[in-house]
Amino acid sequence: MRRVLLKLSGEALAGDKEKGFDEATVRGVAQQVLSIVREGIQVAIVIGGGNFWRGRSSDAIERTHADQIGMLATVMNCIYTSEIFRSLGMKTVIMTPFQIGAFTELFSKDRAVEALSEGKVVFFAGGTGHPYFSTDTGVVLRAVEMEADEILLAKAVDGVYDSDPKDNPDAKRYDEITIEEVVEKGLKVVDGAAAILAKENRVPMLVFRLDGKDSIVRAARGEIDGTRVTV
Repeated sequence: MRRVLLKLSGEALAGDKEKGFDEATVRGVAQQVLSIVREGIQVAIVIGGGNFWRGRSSDAIERTHADQIGMLATVMNCIYTSEIFRSLGMKTVIMTPFQIGAFTELFSKDRAVEALSEGKVVFFAGGTGHPYFSTDTGVVLRAVEMEADEILLAKAVDGVYDSDPKDNPDAKRYDEITIEEVVEKGLKVVDGAAAILAKENRVPMLVFRLDGKDSIVRAARGEIDGTRVTV
């Protein structure tokens, strides 16, 4: 059974609004995930919190507390997105690395695997539960724990480039690159800690543009128009 972990940025949920949620965008994501779940692919999802909060951009709040706010932003995103998924008939579970009353379940690999085996979409919210670790690290950590076949990184750009294509019109896109090269070249696929964790645990990634037609469906099938990060 194929198992993938899909990473969505918080900004992706906002669509053109940049902040908050754009329901049409989230519903489009949900419809694609529904398609691949029906194909028998197990899907877990991590969502960033950037549409609500970027703690490191604030000088007025101590870093530990700023990161805690960011973790809670990811929880809000998962609750919202989960409800849109449910409105399309999917069953979902939201897990966090810390207790939030009845809002979510405490993370357990065994319970997460059981839920995926039952055809449910599992949302991993709250990052690692610790400050100073980004959502990227949480993504790779959960992928390693869940023994995911691949991480699907849905981004605003259509792959990994040797420089920022916004600044350099001649930037070269890689069709395939190793995680070792990503680390050595300092490419911004995921942050340094996440890249090293992926390298040590041999977790491959697919990087693609979220707003491409059926982009999530094609990436889950391996039909990617983007960059394959190999191990």
